Amino acid sequence: MATQRSASVTWNGGLLDGSGVIHTSTSGALGSLPVSWPARSQEPDGKTSPEELIAAAHAACFSMALSNVLAEGGTPPEELAVNATVTFVPGTGITTSMLDVEGRVPGVDAETFLVKAQDAKANCPVSQALKGIEIGLTAKLA
Repeated sequence: MATQRSASVTWNGGLLDGSGVIHTSTSGALGSLPVSWPARSQEPDGKTSPEELIAAAHAACFSMALSNVLAEGGTPPEELAVNATVTFVPGTGITTSMLDVEGRVPGVDAETFLVKAQDAKANCPVSQALKGIEIGLTAKLA
């Protein structure tokens, strides 16, 4: 069954001097998040950016996909610590999303863990949505 999630933004002012607020309307889990161009292209100063939200989505999606791949192989993880770093270049756009995972997975060696992580990277829905950019991966066992 298909699901839909939505969010809304109210923006005031121009790109460089304006600011906005992201409102989640589906789950309410994110609350209101301030967003601005400087948060996107310079220092965040307590505000978020589309890239930060994409990084959060990619890290969450990848961790779910890797957990599933490992469990299907009979070795569910005890813990996966995932970080995603999305790079934004003004005038160019989003250029990369780099995934870094460290896992505690009893019964799995480092080579197998890397193979499973590569599978999850290639097949998680957010990676699929980001196919137009470079997606990197580092994977190690704790």
